[in-house]
Amino acid sequence: MELIEKINGAVNSFVWGIPMLVLLVGAGIILTCMTKGLQFRKFGYAMKNTLGKIFSKHEAGEGEITPFQAMTTALAGTVGTGNIAGITTAITLGGPGALLWLWITALIGMCTKYAEVLLAVRFRERNKEGDWVGGPMYYIKNGLGKNWKWLGVIFAVFAALAAFGIGNAVQVGNITSSVNTVITSFNPDFQGQGTVNLVLGIIIAALAAVVLFGGVKRLGAVTEKLVPFMAVIYILACLIVIIRFAGTLPAVFHDIFVGAFNPSSVAGGVTGGMILVLTWGVKRGVFSNEAGLGSAPMAHATTSETDCVKQGLYGIFEVFMDTIIICTLSGLTILCAAEGVGLDLNYGVEGTTALNAAALGAVFTNKGGALIIAIGLALFAFSTILGWALYGTRCCEFLFGPKSIKPYQILFILVIIVGATMKLDLAWAIADTLNGLMALPNLVALIGLSGVVVRETKRHFAEKQDEK
Repeated sequence: MELIEKINGAVNSFVWGIPMLVLLVGAGIILTCMTKGLQFRKFGYAMKNTLGKIFSKHEAGEGEITPFQAMTTALAGTVGTGNIAGITTAITLGGPGALLWLWITALIGMCTKYAEVLLAVRFRERNKEGDWVGGPMYYIKNGLGKNWKWLGVIFAVFAALAAFGIGNAVQVGNITSSVNTVITSFNPDFQGQGTVNLVLGIIIAALAAVVLFGGVKRLGAVTEKLVPFMAVIYILACLIVIIRFAGTLPAVFHDIFVGAFNPSSVAGGVTGGMILVLTWGVKRGVFSNEAGLGSAPMAHATTSETDCVKQGLYGIFEVFMDTIIICTLSGLTILCAAEGVGLDLNYGVEGTTALNAAALGAVFTNKGGALIIAIGLALFAFSTILGWALYGTRCCEFLFGPKSIKPYQILFILVIIVGATMKLDLAWAIADTLNGLMALPNLVALIGLSGVVVRETKRHFAEKQDEK
């Protein structure tokens, strides 16, 4: 483990250095400029055609799911522990100012994810079973050309491995951590955490197997019910805490905006240089909404929607919902509780769920806060496990063909049990590294295919204008 930590630390510092941050944000800025700020100009149109159509009935054929199911499957992969424990990590290790950089990353990332989803639908293909498959590896091969297939292979390798970290071990590890927080809130002398972790790992693995072996349609049916339910419950709990400590909001926003540029001047939590704050804000923003990683497009490629721009609009909605709404509420809940009751922000990575529980506990009592976080994380994380199982499977299929799907799924389910018992801060670190490695080939493809994004966008809105 010590050797793994050293190797991962060296790779992580390279992958998440300044060049990577510039590339991530730079790709988003390039796409924003080329589409003339589409995520801002057409924000109302995007909400009308995504949020406004949630209750519309859609039929999907064989091998595909409805546009809403595709979006909830993608949200299942993005709305997870990054929205709760991940934001807590950003605040405790980067300070309150990390939230501002997270917002900036999200605003730019809206266009990045729009482009990813658009390209996934534009260049998808049918597999031997008749299912739609797509994502960065396919828009690299079919968009950039077969001479670039090697880049798609690199993406698929890193993404298939990343699924075991960001979409598996990290998620189940935070579930077990939150459950242990609940148990110790009722029984401080409890010593059976290892047994609890193992039992939870087995239960989660069994539930995941039932859904995954049912195919993409069962996955879509589960996520379209699970994602809205879990989001509403968590959002309401956070809003209650924020409203209770509404008087602290001016001080909280002061710490966020000042701390983003002058961290040492903000009291509470850890302090460090601006680069540290910026890095944690961007890393956790990317970890949360996954804009630029290339993961969500694999879910969107399964949609019954034939217009790539219409499905691309869901990418804008996803980032808005995931980061601007849910992550912001998580951050404000912690910071308001810290200002209101003097909550200590100096937790390590292993204590992030305990800090989340303590923030909610400022209103709902310690036991109530622990229960809310445990239930919220269990739902968030389980949905993420399901979403990333699909991503990893698609990448494995691209690399080795349909026969590799079942072995990969079995291995993925076994890793759930391992993740339930492993060291959580190492899981986070490995997930961060793999995120960066899979993002690199995807960002190259996005820049290379930016002209296609512009052409398809112009085509769509020209057709809408002609309909008037």
